[in-house]
Amino acid sequence: MAGAGGRAAASAASESYTGRGSSTPGVGGRTEHTPRYTLGLLQTPHSSESTGGASSGAARPGGSSGEGLAARRAAGNSAVKPSVSERGESYFGDKSSCVENANTLNLTSSSSVRGLNSACIGKTPLSSGRSGCRSHTPLMGYSVTSSSAVSAHTVASVIVAVVEGRGLARGEVGMASIDLKNPEMILSQFADNTTYAKVITKLKILTPLEIIMSNTACDAGNTTNLFGLITEHFKNVTFTTVQRKYFNETKGLEYIEQLCASEFSTIFMEVQSKYYCLAAAAALLKYVEFIQNAVYAPKSLKVRFQGSEKTAMIDSSSAQNLELVINNRDSRNGHTLLGVLNYTKTPGGSRRLRSNILEPLVDAETINTRLDCVQELLQDEELFFGLQGVISKFLDTEQLLSVLVQIPKQDTAALRSCNTQLLKAYYNSLEDTRFGIILEKITSVINDDTRYTKGCLSMRTQKCYAVKPNINEFLDIARRTYTEIVDDIAGMITQLAEKYSLPMKTSFSSARGFFIQMNADCSTLPNGQLPSEFTKITKMKNTYSFTSADLIKMNERCQESLREIYHMTYLIVCKLLNEIYEHIHCLYKLSDIVSMLDMLLSFAHACTLSDYVRPEFTDTLAIKQGWHPILEKIAMEKPVSNNTYLTEGNNFVIITGPNMSGKSTYLKQIALCQIMAQIGSYVPAEYCSFRIAEQIFTRIGMDDDIETNASTFMKEMKEITYIIQNANDKSLIIIDELGRGTSAEEGIGICYAACEYLLNLKAFTLFATHFLELCHIDALYPNVENYHFEVQHVRSSAGNKEKIAYTYTLSKGYTEEKNYGLKAAEVSSLPSSIILDAKEITSHIAQQILHRQKSTPEMMKQRAAYQLAMRLVQTARNSRLDPDSLRVYLKALKKKYEASCPTPRENDEQQ
Repeated sequence: MAGAGGRAAASAASESYTGRGSSTPGVGGRTEHTPRYTLGLLQTPHSSESTGGASSGAARPGGSSGEGLAARRAAGNSAVKPSVSERGESYFGDKSSCVENANTLNLTSSSSVRGLNSACIGKTPLSSGRSGCRSHTPLMGYSVTSSSAVSAHTVASVIVAVVEGRGLARGEVGMASIDLKNPEMILSQFADNTTYAKVITKLKILTPLEIIMSNTACDAGNTTNLFGLITEHFKNVTFTTVQRKYFNETKGLEYIEQLCASEFSTIFMEVQSKYYCLAAAAALLKYVEFIQNAVYAPKSLKVRFQGSEKTAMIDSSSAQNLELVINNRDSRNGHTLLGVLNYTKTPGGSRRLRSNILEPLVDAETINTRLDCVQELLQDEELFFGLQGVISKFLDTEQLLSVLVQIPKQDTAALRSCNTQLLKAYYNSLEDTRFGIILEKITSVINDDTRYTKGCLSMRTQKCYAVKPNINEFLDIARRTYTEIVDDIAGMITQLAEKYSLPMKTSFSSARGFFIQMNADCSTLPNGQLPSEFTKITKMKNTYSFTSADLIKMNERCQESLREIYHMTYLIVCKLLNEIYEHIHCLYKLSDIVSMLDMLLSFAHACTLSDYVRPEFTDTLAIKQGWHPILEKIAMEKPVSNNTYLTEGNNFVIITGPNMSGKSTYLKQIALCQIMAQIGSYVPAEYCSFRIAEQIFTRIGMDDDIETNASTFMKEMKEITYIIQNANDKSLIIIDELGRGTSAEEGIGICYAACEYLLNLKAFTLFATHFLELCHIDALYPNVENYHFEVQHVRSSAGNKEKIAYTYTLSKGYTEEKNYGLKAAEVSSLPSSIILDAKEITSHIAQQILHRQKSTPEMMKQRAAYQLAMRLVQTARNSRLDPDSLRVYLKALKKKYEASCPTPRENDEQQ
């Protein structure tokens, strides 16, 4: 059975159970290789005829069998595997390269060819034939998520193709991405400006392993801006260029028509005129076919279009400033917004949460639907724990086959008693009869106790016995033969131990197979040596490892038997998967439901650990006693709470206060709360209302901004330029310490000009500054409000010195700490005469400025009228008061207006 008989049995099994993967006589007696399906991918045959007789290992692009494209490394433990019949290895095998016909297609990869003298190959159809590509060594793929909370879920496995229009269409960008571990292709097309912020943001969300672009993007001496920016932001990502002709929109649409599962066929209507994303899809699928030596099975791929109009844009600089997914001080810790909210149980849930944080929703109805679910989960403890228990049993997609066998059927009832419409819809989706059909098909073929296990011998056993007995008689015979050989090996080693009176035991490793191990002191051996029949002897301390000629032969028989078992198992699983393909849509739906439920459960879990509240969505940003969510996690106690209030009539807030008083923390807090609300999470506050933000911009002052130097100033100018170019009426803009990198006069001028520009928008803007001169802009613009962080002066026990105690409390008006630098000088050893002179000069200058910027009575009256009008408009839009309460509120508004208007006597005094 281990020899020709076994191969005959395997061949018979191939013909009796399935026609796929078998070699059938073709025209002229030549063997034809029929297609093989490998977990959703159609295996590309690589016979001797197709490769010109070249050996499989000699044609790899890297020049050696151990080096290849970055994507192959990611696919090493994914669903894409080489076939056993042609490689002589396990279908369930180890991390081996899938590219066998690399001599027929080649590519320009700036990292995969790092062992060659040339930066680009340029000899074959896909090759660009260009030089000048930047070379980057692929480490682990670019990832902005390094938090320990999700480190296990963020191994890069996504390949992205990017193409930009030319001529008048420059700035129109198409993208296509596919995850090698998850058969889903995402298409995007959008217009971007010269900063390409949308492209960079989307790529950072995808965390690509490899990026594909046209060779024309990196022509020597003529590199495009897009290529330059992407390579600058993704220095650890592999870049590969292919000829422009492979970015073919017609081919892209054909591929989608062939591969897209029928349930997702509406994608054709969405993308048939999106030429650039279709072109990217064509190049991407062609490239995946090359690197994997496989193509996706017809009608098996989930394809979806993901535009940028349904999500808020957060540029990469703002994401870094706010520490959304990575901590700026230590990338390994979880002190980020992702770390605060991430209590997900599955990799899919973690990925969905991360992408939502980086691209929050802008549709209030969708957000409120999520919030309804979170609210129900918080109110129904049984539902919360029941769902959490079910979700925690789901593994990632590559282990889905095992999961479907393991999950008890009765657990799906966890959603039965839910009330929220979204949860009800999920329950109805999970009642799909196709799940039962798939489960029945799997359980009829796969053993119920099949598991992924640790240990090479245990995993080998799982692979051998994954298929139930009596499915194929030849497989059963092969497994009995394998068992007999293993028993013979154990018996032989026992006999050798008795023969030589030595404590021998059977051991196993993936490299050596079965071998003999023995713990013994050298002095106990005859003449200090092992008997002559033992070979390949190694010793570590008192442990001997060795084998014998008979054991080597038995290992060879064992391996031959295993190859037969794996081949027949492979054919059986292929047939099973082929039967499941027609029901594949429900599995995609299951994946979506699991990841969404996991994220919603994570939101509810975060609420149970702190006093978060459900946000409302109006035309106002109002937060009552809100606090910083990340600071709460770091400090392990509730931080100081503060109020926030912005409306269309008071949409610009200037915040002042000395260093370390809490300005930057407060500004980050507002942005984080806005993002939490727009992803469907509860918010750290006693009450909160938000206006949907289409963009969130932040310019946060870092510690090194205190140093005045040219690089800091240029960084500031780039950030404020980007904000001014992209902001609109629906933006949330947060600016901290602008103008610190230049002189005070220039800093004030830049800040004033930037404020006046932003005041022309209806965007909500919070502007923190040390330039107190800026506070008087409220005299000219009634929609400006001044706030400051209070500090207290505490005298030392000696009574001769003062120190500042920070309250971290926000109050209306600008700070009274006008001479913070002078107070710092007083506690230093600077001579008192110099300090007195400085105080006198400062006071004189301040009086001159105050006199010039003093509000006139007419200005004060106009400001009061403006604020009254805006309050009345806001009341008309959003009021839920009953008539009596509304009457009381309007009377209070009238009194406030009258109090704000100067009386005739006050007018005379001011004049």
